[in-house]
This record gives sequence, structure tokens and C-alpha cells, in this order.
Amino acid sequence: MTTQPDIEHPLQSMAARLRELLAARGIGDPCMVGIHTGGVWVARRLHELLGLGEPLGTLDISFYRDDFSRIGVHPQVKPSNLPFDVEGRHIILVDDVLYTGRTIRAALNEIFDYGRPASVTLAVLVERGGRELPIQADVAGLQMDLETDQQVKLSGPEDLTLTVQSHAE
Repeated sequence: MTTQPDIEHPLQSMAARLRELLAARGIGDPCMVGIHTGGVWVARRLHELLGLGEPLGTLDISFYRDDFSRIGVHPQVKPSNLPFDVEGRHIILVDDVLYTGRTIRAALNEIFDYGRPASVTLAVLVERGGRELPIQADVAGLQMDLETDQQVKLSGPEDLTLTVQSHAE
């Protein structure tokens, strides 16, 4: 098991790159949405660092997953909360780890159920290999090359910590 104790630097870097990207795209008032659970923790920190005006939105994509029947109902389903109108807005979608792309696909499906955004920018704390869908982050805090039997987990919400562990551990 390996721990990445300091993720403040990657978060600061993500905020700086998001500022640059939004400015380059002419986006002045984006809305931010975090995916439960780790994505919400990362989004809270980025929302604060960017000083965004709109309240933070949250998504629980449990019922939107394409592997729902295989993984079953998650016992701690949290309600989604988008406290702004999605229609025509620029959305920053935030998650903790981008792996296969299936969580992001499910989040996009849910967002589009609320309306049609003008754009969606994807920001993730960790981008790792193993994509199963053609989805990539616009901004990533860390790149990790992990073996297929390894997973990265974010612990929080206070004192965010990343841990890489093998399924064998």
C-alpha cells in the first residue's frame, strides 16, 4: 500500500489550469458539479480555490451506471443536487479518479436529464490508464500508471489522502 499524503499541490495546480482553460474558452461563470463521494470532496476544494459564484452541485450516479445490475444497489445512495439551471450553462464536472470512463458517462447521462449544458469540462484528481470508453480529462491533478490489480482510493472529506492498494492486500 502506498499513500500520497500531500494532494494540496495537485489541487492548486488543477485550480490554476482550470482558470487558464476557462479563460481561453471565454467562460466567465461556470457551475461546478462533484460526483459522490470523492468527486464532491475534490469539487469542494476546487470550488473554494476558484471562488465560483454558483453553489456547488452534487451527483450520485448509482442508478445511471451501466453495470447497475451486476454491482447491485449501493446501500448509501445519496440524492443528487443541482442548485442551478443546467440548460445552456458551462459545467465543470469533477471526480476523484478517472479509470474506465463509465462513472463519467453515467454522470453525463444524469446531467443531461436536467438539461442541455453549453459545455462540460472534466476535472479529475487522478487520471489512470485502463479506459474502456473514449473519455478523457481536460484537467488532471495526477497521472498514475497502475497495474490492473491496483486501485486508488481517496479518503476524506477532511485531510484528503490518496492511497494505492493492490487487491491482494
